[in-house]
Amino acid sequence: MIPPAAQVHFFDSGHGDHMLAVDGSRVFDVPSGTADQFASMDQPGQSAFLRSMGLDGTPFIDDTPPQDMPVRSLSLAVAQKCNLACTYCYAAGGEFGGPARNMEWEVAKASVDRLVDEAEPGVRINLAYLGGEPLINRDLVQRTTDYAVEQAQANGLSVGFSITTNGTLLRPEDAAFFEAHGFAVTISLDGLGEVHDKLRPNRGGRGSFDTILKRVEPLLAAQHRMQVGARVTVTPQNMNLPETLDQFVGMGFHSIGFSPMLASPNGQQELDRNDLDEMLTQMIRCGEVFEAAVIQGRRYPFSNMAAAMQEIHRGTHRPYACGAGGGYFGVSADGGLFACHRFVEDEVGAMGDVYDGPDLRRENWLADRHVHTQSPCNTCWARYLCGGGCHHEVIHRGRPACDYIRGWLHHCLQAYVRLSESRPDYFGVSAQAASA
Repeated sequence: MIPPAAQVHFFDSGHGDHMLAVDGSRVFDVPSGTADQFASMDQPGQSAFLRSMGLDGTPFIDDTPPQDMPVRSLSLAVAQKCNLACTYCYAAGGEFGGPARNMEWEVAKASVDRLVDEAEPGVRINLAYLGGEPLINRDLVQRTTDYAVEQAQANGLSVGFSITTNGTLLRPEDAAFFEAHGFAVTISLDGLGEVHDKLRPNRGGRGSFDTILKRVEPLLAAQHRMQVGARVTVTPQNMNLPETLDQFVGMGFHSIGFSPMLASPNGQQELDRNDLDEMLTQMIRCGEVFEAAVIQGRRYPFSNMAAAMQEIHRGTHRPYACGAGGGYFGVSADGGLFACHRFVEDEVGAMGDVYDGPDLRRENWLADRHVHTQSPCNTCWARYLCGGGCHHEVIHRGRPACDYIRGWLHHCLQAYVRLSESRPDYFGVSAQAASA
């Protein structure tokens, strides 16, 4: 039984007091002092308060894991090798702890066939290319994309494509190909200039920042259907997030996002609790810039904040942090199916192969990873917005980032209410917040 105190979260926005109803992720305005009154109640009193708010109905999320989900999205490790030497790489230098190798056409074709065979007409399937460095195997990326388009059209499906690349091998002609197919292109950039170079050198130890900027320019100039984003892995060495964000916005990236380094194979560059406190301070500074820009009517592509605003507005509530092991899998170079791209070649997340589909380990995974079975997630107010955290990071590092996640979501809730009142048109329809 979830205690009443774990079913609500109170916060103020500078525009009054508010309450998040955790079940269903619903935001309400509440009278001043409600949080203190609730805290002073015994558990029966808190339960009565929830009933008075109409929050005692059938839960939005029960304990049942999804059954027989179709595979809708695959990430292909088309190259289990890399030309950079990032010390913290989750793929252990791009090779996932094994020999360097490329995916062959038979595996890529079977991956597309798996997506098409499990899809109902009219749905959208998604194909992502990762590594290692996927552009080492550029010919396979292009051949697989063409085949996926052909099969999708023949079966009444739509298909989306993405690629995550370190950017060092980009060619001008890649811009036309990615634009033609509407790729979401993510460039790994861990800061500005020397900061990036220390974290992402090539195999010879030289920096990669200047090379990447030169090679990404044609993509930034060509993006229309294509969207080019920058992804920053945050370590103790690159904490100046507002300056990094502002510089990348000025370069023309469609989106910029930050992700904390929580679990690396060798433990290098992982954030500790003090680092996470500093990252939260920096993220809130970025969020304040985003909020000011929206109020002024300017687009400011800080993807962490933009995604949070939309999820809160939709009332997003989920029992998992992502689709890993559900509708989404990573495919190794030899065709193994894994819970996601980070689990490639990791037996903890192994779930069959692309030829026969997910095996029985998938059912156990979905039952074990449900947020209701995770502790302390099952009594955390942020559980349905967070979903329990990245499975790979939690399994291999634990939960050092819970306070960071709650702090970030608390700030986002405050910003959501302020933007709902000052710029309700930003959300397209009337804001979620309601008087209670």
